[in-house]
Amino acid sequence: MVDETREAGATVSLVARRRGVSPNQLFTWRRLAEQGALAATQAEEEVVPASAFRAQQDMIRELQRLLGKKTLETEILKEALEVATDSKKRPLRLLSLPRDSSR
Repeated sequence: MVDETREAGATVSLVARRRGVSPNQLFTWRRLAEQGALAATQAEEEVVPASAFRAQQDMIRELQRLLGKKTLETEILKEALEVATDSKKRPLRLLSLPRDSSR
């Protein structure tokens, strides 16, 4: 319908009357089309409410925050394991070395 309003000799009121739609509604659709709001429907993509989109963005941010926290915890535990492993190896090396030079 929006494309019909752009044809030569057509007016929004005429197209709206022909299609049984309020002219105000057709004007709104035309304005939205000019702003690019109909691009998702032309690309046959799913359109979701803005509130659902914001909720998904919030969830992604929260998951990224938790992932960062877990990554930091993993790094701390790796460092602690390295320190613990090194401290266990040192005394064993000292015990395995001969105490006097005669051996």
